[in-house]
Amino acid sequence: MSDIIITGYKVRDLRFPTSLDQIGTDPMNLAGENALGVVIFSTNKGLVGSGFSFSNGQGNEVLCAGINALAPRYVGRTLSSLTENMAVTQREIVSGQIRFMSPERGVMQLACNAILNALWDLWAKSEGKPLWRLVVDFTPEEFVRCIDFRYLSDVITPESAIELLKSMEPGKKERLEKALKNQAVPGYNTSVGWLGFSDEEVEAKLRQALDAGFKHFKLKVGLGLESDRRRLGMIRKVAGDKAILMTDVNQLWDVDQAIEYMPHLADLGLWFIEEPTSPDDILGHAKIRKALKPYGIGVATGEHVNNRVMFKQLLQAEALDAVQLDAMRLCGINEILAVLLMSAKYGIPVIPHSGGAGMTELCAHVSTLDFVSISGKALLEYVDHLHEKFEQPASMTPEGFYTSPTIPGYSGDIKEEAFTEFEYPSGSFWKTEQGLKMVNDKWRGVLGRQTS
Repeated sequence: MSDIIITGYKVRDLRFPTSLDQIGTDPMNLAGENALGVVIFSTNKGLVGSGFSFSNGQGNEVLCAGINALAPRYVGRTLSSLTENMAVTQREIVSGQIRFMSPERGVMQLACNAILNALWDLWAKSEGKPLWRLVVDFTPEEFVRCIDFRYLSDVITPESAIELLKSMEPGKKERLEKALKNQAVPGYNTSVGWLGFSDEEVEAKLRQALDAGFKHFKLKVGLGLESDRRRLGMIRKVAGDKAILMTDVNQLWDVDQAIEYMPHLADLGLWFIEEPTSPDDILGHAKIRKALKPYGIGVATGEHVNNRVMFKQLLQAEALDAVQLDAMRLCGINEILAVLLMSAKYGIPVIPHSGGAGMTELCAHVSTLDFVSISGKALLEYVDHLHEKFEQPASMTPEGFYTSPTIPGYSGDIKEEAFTEFEYPSGSFWKTEQGLKMVNDKWRGVLGRQTS
């Protein structure tokens, strides 16, 4: 591996017009386009490292600019110089003058994510393993060497992390066998419950999901109690009493609104409310969780949590019943591993957010390695759109489990045909009449302002 040298890179702006099918619609996102800022590192050995981070359409060019600002740092570097101590690689990417842009958060954090995703993809390919297996095969000491523990030592240290990993070694062989048999990570279905779907569409998609083996379902709420109760009641009736139901309001409410609203849905048997308020309001989440606990409703968040420090505080504040880290927001697998360890220490399950293009592909690795090496538990969100655009698409078994990735890498390779149609602004779709309307609508997704 020492002679693998990064020789160049390419950054691409890829935007899928998902809003045309109401995919991704929720109370905060009325018209979102699943968009990816993609970086592809080339090497002297013919291997490529592909990584991407996620945005919601407009502004993806800003993400790509951030990636372009960082990628030149890695041209001329050997892969081994980056992987021999990935904690240092993580710390270096967020360091220097670029850190002033907003340390370890915002657009530059997304750009760091894309870069590190590409480096991990390249590392796993060079070892001939899917990323999850690369990590599972680490010794506890090698695992810990991938994590920057700065700002975490009051909760977890390298020494306590090694101890935790060693405590999970009994049974690891059996958990690995389950992963190899595609029995490690059950999925929960979000595609049944986008806000823009009619009740008839929701019911039809729910029945399809039940036939596909799903037992967990999530519905977007926030349209009003009458509408929410009608939809949730229909889902409960069709799915049955044993189905696990979850709700998501995507940051719509103030803290006291969430506390007032959710008890009116408690009789429908809900596991949690996701993103009930601002993702930055750690104490607000804790207050909501405490207030809803007597009603049997938990609290989940994480898709907009920028870094390990925010997750540390959410856990310290006892604000969560589920950690929903986002594999395209944290600082790569490095920071994901830190959050997985902290969550295991606090006994809170990690159920990654994977509700957009490419997210399920990446998170299949995250949940599998969490199951085998860290927590012994797993559940992962599933959406059924755009998998066909990826060279290693996420898929489900008839029993409702994720298929464990088998191809070397981090599932970051995107088919060229996707770029031909949807690369922005040169792709064929963005030159159509509909595409040009969307391009020229500077208020797309803003209620009362959108024109396309």
